[in-house]
Amino acid sequence: MKLATHDLTKNFGDKCAVDHVNLTFERGVYGLLGPNGAGKTTLMKMMVDILPPSSGQVTLDGVPISELGARYRDILGYMPQEIGYYRNFTAKRFLNYLAVLKGIPSKNAAGKIDMLLNMVGLADVGRKKLGDFSGGMIRRIGIAQALLNDPKILVLDEPTAGLDPKERIRFRNILSELSADRIVILSTHIVSDIESIAEKVILLKSGKVIGFDTTENLLRSVEGKVWMAKVGHQELKQMKDQYVISNILQKADGLDVRIVSETKPCKQAVLTSPSLEDVFVYHFGKLEINNV
Repeated sequence: MKLATHDLTKNFGDKCAVDHVNLTFERGVYGLLGPNGAGKTTLMKMMVDILPPSSGQVTLDGVPISELGARYRDILGYMPQEIGYYRNFTAKRFLNYLAVLKGIPSKNAAGKIDMLLNMVGLADVGRKKLGDFSGGMIRRIGIAQALLNDPKILVLDEPTAGLDPKERIRFRNILSELSADRIVILSTHIVSDIESIAEKVILLKSGKVIGFDTTENLLRSVEGKVWMAKVGHQELKQMKDQYVISNILQKADGLDVRIVSETKPCKQAVLTSPSLEDVFVYHFGKLEINNV
């Protein structure tokens, strides 16, 4: 199974949100990284056929998804960034309602719903109304509904937003297991989630793909450009104007600062192993780091 985009483009008036994107996906987990406004959600909406492209197309095994219609939706699971739900529905009733919409036979739906609620850690609140759920619990319901039809292509937009660390670990483990026989594409602002499970990472900037490679190769691309240095507050203020700072750690004897730079930023700086977050700031610029 091969999902591909061909010069996929979306314009909103004079703004080009997605600009001639060419990608190929096969079995495994793919992470989509980019700053706010990069076009990630627009790209995903076109890939799940709920937003028509201005030009270009998405194909599955060479056939445009617009031609496949219901056959494509039958093997697709999608979790949008904003999850719509009925506050007065219980979790079980809501999932059962969506199962009907997806054409899942009622004889199969009940067992599937119980299994999914258990998978996402909500088995004990299946009869509780969604209006009483926290934001993180709603995200987990969103994950469960995306898996109802046992999709072969799973597209998830910011799936871990609002999940606590334990829930995120649970979710990453679920995705790793699911990726054995399906395509999983997820967008997230939590870089560590992608670093843990994605086999390949897409870097999207201003609607354009500026990188598409394995995590290992992306890390290798910034080797020799990530530094650690212990500095004082005054020196840090000067460095923040000249360099990209990816992390600041307060210590009793000063500040441990992580810097992404082509050249040695200060005499006491030493090279360190890069992380995917370093790749992110190298390509997308400075992170918003508060003054220490």
